[in-house]
Amino acid sequence: MGIDIAHNNKTKALSIAGIILTLGIVFGDIGTSPLYVMKAITSGRNDINTEFILGALSCIIWTLTIQTTLKYVIITLKADNKGEGGIFSLFALIRNAFRRSYLFAIAGGAFLLADGIITPAISVTSAVEGLHALNQNIPVIPIVLIILIALFFIQQFGTRFIGKTFGPVMLIWFSFLAFTGTLQLLKYPFIFNAFNPVYAINLLTQYPGGFFILGAVFLCTTGAEALYSDLGHCGIKNIRISWIFVKISLILNYLGQGAWIINNNIANENLNPFFQIIPAPFNWFGIAISILATIIASQALISGSFTLISEAMSLNFWPRIKKTYPTHIKGQVYIPMINWILLIACCFVVLYFKESSKMEAAYGLSISITMMMTTFLLNLYLEGIKFNSLMRYTIITLFFTVESLFLIANLAKFPSGGWVAFIIAIFISIIMYAWFNARKIRNKFLVFFKWSDYEHIITDLSNDKNVPKFASNLVYITRANYKDEIESKILYSILSKKPKRADIYWMLHTNIVEDPRCFEYEITYIVPNKIIKIDLHLGFKIEPRVDLYFKQIIQEMVEKKEIDITSNYDSLHKHGFSGDFKYVVLDRVTNVDNQFNMKEKINMLLYGIINKIALHDTRAFGLDTSNVLTEKVPLISENRVNKQIKRIYK
Repeated sequence: MGIDIAHNNKTKALSIAGIILTLGIVFGDIGTSPLYVMKAITSGRNDINTEFILGALSCIIWTLTIQTTLKYVIITLKADNKGEGGIFSLFALIRNAFRRSYLFAIAGGAFLLADGIITPAISVTSAVEGLHALNQNIPVIPIVLIILIALFFIQQFGTRFIGKTFGPVMLIWFSFLAFTGTLQLLKYPFIFNAFNPVYAINLLTQYPGGFFILGAVFLCTTGAEALYSDLGHCGIKNIRISWIFVKISLILNYLGQGAWIINNNIANENLNPFFQIIPAPFNWFGIAISILATIIASQALISGSFTLISEAMSLNFWPRIKKTYPTHIKGQVYIPMINWILLIACCFVVLYFKESSKMEAAYGLSISITMMMTTFLLNLYLEGIKFNSLMRYTIITLFFTVESLFLIANLAKFPSGGWVAFIIAIFISIIMYAWFNARKIRNKFLVFFKWSDYEHIITDLSNDKNVPKFASNLVYITRANYKDEIESKILYSILSKKPKRADIYWMLHTNIVEDPRCFEYEITYIVPNKIIKIDLHLGFKIEPRVDLYFKQIIQEMVEKKEIDITSNYDSLHKHGFSGDFKYVVLDRVTNVDNQFNMKEKINMLLYGIINKIALHDTRAFGLDTSNVLTEKVPLISENRVNKQIKRIYK
């Protein structure tokens, strides 16, 4: 049996509308990189010549080809999890076969979130700085802060209305990139020599400090990881086809900027070649469309951060915190705590660095580590599907070598700003690692018994009129994966702590599965009409709203006459009233009897701190708080002492 869930595939089918939608959702981050990449490469250098620019452009072209096109568009997009992409989707595919792979997923997810803080700051600041081309006295920082505050403020209301404009705006944006770049190419067609990789090799090996230019070059591909994460929204065909247009537009613009740099004196590092190649009559339009494009890119990363945290909750990487669904758009989620933390962090980055050129130092380091983690997971995935070993080693070695070079080059940014994103990512990694491992430690203390040994006892209790009825329907949230098992603590709650008589005992179990959109359940009648277990099989992209799903299941069972939940109280039964439902949530707490080693103690200490921001299971599962009893039970299965106490007689 399965619960029906709408799954709209229209946006995934190859179509003009799908391609335009993809431009707005997928390519915002990588699409706004021309605003700052060439400026970052040339800033502060007084030794720029034709060979240098051709080498830098060649690095950009081949980075987009190897890293974005080959790794992500051609290969990684095939590693889809039932149509979904992203580092957590990739992890979900291999976690059962490779137990330690969670370390790569945690590191990759944490550094991707850190990138989501830097990107809105640098993108919006770069665009607003274009106003200096019109008037050097225009205050940039206040305008940037106003845009960021407004952007994060509207998240709570959803982005359904403005989201409709994303695709058309980005279509105009990429067309504008191609147009302005082409105008410069007509003046200096020799720039096409940059396609020759020899120029890139010469720059990296022969030019003084040429290798560390890779730190700035890398910024041209930082949106590739987001491209993979948005696979589920747009589909592989739309992404691949639209990437052809996007890549051509990007390269034309980069080449145009390079041609302008060669033909003009750029001793003034405050000049951004992106805005300099815009014809004077289009200045206002260029600034306006660039600001809109950066807002769209920022919006995509903010939404992506919400999705990433939501997935992390389902995979037990993150404590459950409040989230809402501001619109009916599939997959759109809003997490208040994350939203305001991102806003504060973005504003801090803007106020601390003040200029986009200084933010570039903090940008790139985190995403280079994320890409490397994706490479490690991709290697495990290819190994798991028995991909040709020689081809796998060749591909992974190529990606690992390229990403290692980028990482080394980006590490040079650490003292001048790279530490900001790095510290943020390490902090997030610690939270994920501690939460994930603490849950594993706690689960070691779970003790299970066979239903067959206790079902007759519970049946007798249910029929014992001497025991006051606790509830008509008594519902427990169980962690038992197997249908014939039950936790000792649930048995203790029903039979020993205070006998709880009920007409029907329900056991609700949630199983997070590899299929990200799985939305199914199955029923096991342990004792017909007396003890019933329901297993919810939910993908990690499905919100575990257990109470809502349970009500749907009960309604379906009643309609199919599989169960009668009419109250057994005579006065209510004759009027057809349904019996009451009562939930019992067992809150497992540590105590002085727990024996942990030093690593486990640190883990559990961090868990206790992090748990203060987490939602209680009652709210996390969407249970009606008026019908929930929370019982605290010790984490250990039984209390022990090392030696027997001796009795004395007088």
